[in-house]
Amino acid sequence: MSENILSVRNLTVKYISREVGTCHAVNDVSFDVEKGETVGLVGETGAGKTTIALSIMRLLQMPPARIASGEILLDGEDILKMPDASLRKMRGDRISMIFQDPMTALNPIDKVGDQISEMVRLHLKMNKLEAAAKAAEMLEMVGIPSTRFNDYPHQFSGGMKQRVVIAIALACKPELLLADEPTTALDVTIQAQVLNMMKELKNELGTSMVLITHDLGVVAETCDRVAVVYAGEIVEIGAADVVFDKRSHPYTIGLFNSLPDITGERKRLVPISGLMPDPTALPKGCKFSPRCPLCDDACKLEPVELRLESGTHYVRCLKSKVNQGI
Repeated sequence: MSENILSVRNLTVKYISREVGTCHAVNDVSFDVEKGETVGLVGETGAGKTTIALSIMRLLQMPPARIASGEILLDGEDILKMPDASLRKMRGDRISMIFQDPMTALNPIDKVGDQISEMVRLHLKMNKLEAAAKAAEMLEMVGIPSTRFNDYPHQFSGGMKQRVVIAIALACKPELLLADEPTTALDVTIQAQVLNMMKELKNELGTSMVLITHDLGVVAETCDRVAVVYAGEIVEIGAADVVFDKRSHPYTIGLFNSLPDITGERKRLVPISGLMPDPTALPKGCKFSPRCPLCDDACKLEPVELRLESGTHYVRCLKSKVNQGI
């Protein structure tokens, strides 16, 4: 049996509208998540990270979205071919998702305890009293007193709302957790607390995780492997320590150069010039070529394939060997 809990193969997603045309959101993306592993998807806003996660959950609004091709295999079973009844059973049970904004992920007119209980009663077939006890247990697990079971979302801070969302996502002990920028709206102190809690719960429950973020510090703290996403493509993927130490794609290098240097050796940050390309009119060759300082004519001719750099480290760049010294 494969050790991969999730395998995404050649996933291509488009958004089609009369006004805008065809938006190429995700372009031939492939990656695996092993059992018990945390994989980070990192990149700028608009890179396609959330679309990948919503595709895995089959939560894309169709239309305008359309999954043009690919497979999403959960323990060998293609999620894209599942009937609706199987999907409803899978969501929240085998796969759960922590959505980006805790302010909108919770129902403002329902008590937080009831929102956790609903998930438990749906998937674990418990009665009302058993589900309430399980919900209280989950609140305690994420650091919220069970005495707040009957409180409403507006009575919680942003960090506590996120903890409630995490409690809902983990209530049924899912095999795979999709976390879409779970700490973006939180201050640094609460962010650290939430990340530590997620790691502890992941280890305790044996859950695999796909973590979506644009924060390389979060990736370094939590991820085993990392995939750098740009314009709907994975441009670099490998073990987190390898990608951090031997970053090869100019975009990955640019992300690191945009970070503050705690040693104080670099006086000014080095931003990546330009903007993300228009997804309705992507460059013919390398998608990063309009912003790349190493681009030449060869980079603009044909799409660039992911190629093996070393070990399990893959890079989508014709110049990556040159970049290893940057």
